[in-house]
Amino acid sequence: MTHNQRLAPSEEVDWDDETRQMLDGLGRLNIFTTLAHHPKLMKRWMVFGSHVLNKASIPERERELVILRTGYRCACVYEFGQHTVIGRRCGITDDEIARIASPAIEGWSEDVSVLLQAADELVADKVLSDATWSALSSLWTTEEVLDFIFAIGQYTLVCMALNSLRVVPDEGTPGWPA
Repeated sequence: MTHNQRLAPSEEVDWDDETRQMLDGLGRLNIFTTLAHHPKLMKRWMVFGSHVLNKASIPERERELVILRTGYRCACVYEFGQHTVIGRRCGITDDEIARIASPAIEGWSEDVSVLLQAADELVADKVLSDATWSALSSLWTTEEVLDFIFAIGQYTLVCMALNSLRVVPDEGTPGWPA
């Protein structure tokens, strides 16, 4: 993915007080300062994004594994790098991060393999197969399955925007594993 950005991050001089306050709370990452070109969109998107990232019923480690997988499958180095940092904080190892960024899902536990397969299907086909639905439903409650589907949708959307806008990764954020 090229880093020839299409839309540069907005500048503080362009922000109204509400946008400045929102960015002070979020952090001035390139994703947020770029989306600050449309403060109303960013504000409403953050409600959903916050649910997926902070309030969903999916266990943290599993959430980060599938977000990393979605970033990989969407070829979005920005999102992959940001969630490499978050994933490490919840115990995902560098070896696991490197393994997420490969087409194969062999070598994972059966439960994680189901999650990766489900993420792959949702990104590629926009639907879960019957077999994957059944396997996912045997692992998780209905609420967790719904949160899972919406998490993949949220991060596919984010990757689509980041890739289309060619948002440059933030300074010091890792890229793809070696």
